[in-house]
Amino acid sequence: MSDAVETRVQEAMVFGRGMRLLAGAMTVVCVVLVGPSAPSGAVSGRALPVTAVREAVPNRVMTWNICNPCNVSNVGRAAEIAAYAPQVIGLQEACVRDVEMIREYLETLHGLVYHVEYGTVLQNWSRCGGLPWSPGAFGQAVLSAAPMTDRVSVEYPDGGSEDRGYMAVTTTVGGRSVRVFNTHLAQRRQEEVRADQVGVLATEVARHDRAIVLGDFNAVPDASELAPMWALAADADPGCRPVPAGTCEPTTDWQSKFDYVFLRGMTPLGHRVRPTPYSDHHPVHADLDPA
Repeated sequence: MSDAVETRVQEAMVFGRGMRLLAGAMTVVCVVLVGPSAPSGAVSGRALPVTAVREAVPNRVMTWNICNPCNVSNVGRAAEIAAYAPQVIGLQEACVRDVEMIREYLETLHGLVYHVEYGTVLQNWSRCGGLPWSPGAFGQAVLSAAPMTDRVSVEYPDGGSEDRGYMAVTTTVGGRSVRVFNTHLAQRRQEEVRADQVGVLATEVARHDRAIVLGDFNAVPDASELAPMWALAADADPGCRPVPAGTCEPTTDWQSKFDYVFLRGMTPLGHRVRPTPYSDHHPVHADLDPA
């Protein structure tokens, strides 16, 4: 979707909100003048959303590196997420401004309401816009249909060629409390840096009996630096294990498996990788057994 089309969508949303406010105000005036006439149980004066509120799938989680800077539509990104309506979404390469627009489109265009927490590690004007003296924040974000608590945001001691980190929150998946981690490891050909980062992350994951670790690990399953994660958790793709390599479904445009839904103390019921025109990484979602 072009920038012009997205601008028109934003303008329509603003116009729609204004018209709903006007309609609500007129309803209040009518009630004052002639008294209530709505049937018992009806709600008067409440503006309806563009799309009726939908429920997220309570046991579904998703991870997606949304690619930045890629100059793609946040309307399209929101539609990709809404297609599967996960309970929890971990986004990487996320600018705060983009995430806020994605949340707005999810609610206004798709009826999906999410809470958000951020794990930003970088202030970057060229990536995230803003002003040179007030650049946008860049890093990870977690969207959850249920409230989140106990957020932590940690920058790795060595990010490699760019600052990297992880974030963690406690929320509800499938009706049960779980610790959710979201990370983005150092870029390719930085194996030693990633090994140190996985060590930091795995130490924290090991503290929890039930954990979901989402993210772009920038490493194929049999990469030696991922060994600490495999020792703690399994990927939601049942055919994806460090040995033998090559059985995992690719998650990138270059046919590599870089994106993981690691599960600790939880069992997958199914997973899917969805190719997308909006990023060089594909959204990966998994349905989990909450027991």
